[in-house]
Amino acid sequence: MPRQPRRRSYDQHCAAARALDLVGDRWTLLVVRELLAGPRRYTDLHADLPGVSTDMLAGRLKDMEGAELVTRRRLPPPASASVYELTPRGRDLLPVLRSLAAWGAPELGEPRPTDAVRAHWYAIPLLGPLAELGPGVVQVSLDEGEFHVRIGGDGSVAYGDGAYGDGAADAPDARLRTDVATCRALAEGELTLAEAIESGRATLERTAQVAETR
Repeated sequence: MPRQPRRRSYDQHCAAARALDLVGDRWTLLVVRELLAGPRRYTDLHADLPGVSTDMLAGRLKDMEGAELVTRRRLPPPASASVYELTPRGRDLLPVLRSLAAWGAPELGEPRPTDAVRAHWYAIPLLGPLAELGPGVVQVSLDEGEFHVRIGGDGSVAYGDGAYGDGAADAPDARLRTDVATCRALAEGELTLAEAIESGRATLERTAQVAETR
């Protein structure tokens, strides 16, 4: 049978349907998840989206550029590489992903043998618990890697994984060390950050400046 063209719109005058026209395709929101951590090269995106084909990823990025969710720019020398990054409208999807992650957290369970794991995938579920630390930058370290969370004085939160996914933050105000199981418990609400630290499931090193903001 001839391949059917991919449907481009639900053709419904509904805000939810319009949103799904833009971000409802497979992989799109996961591309957003990656780019919320900062600009990424195509190769970085492909590496951290295991299971996506090169054709699929290229197609999704092209669609997202057309929808003005993503833009591409060339880095100056000596990098001389092209990176993708979210537009302001694309970054506005962070609350959507936070709600989706909160809804899906009870489904996490133990990692399955076939599950890929990346440290920064736990950033979104941890934004709420880490915001309790007050304004500053928190470097989070797992055996699987590192990421950092930026907490604004107005309570706003964002996360990053450094230049091209190395996880590093310049002069973080606090360093948190934990593991995947504890991240899952925090995401599911089974454990508070204070309880994780008190029980030894997480360790936190803070500067005096961060401690004073609490």
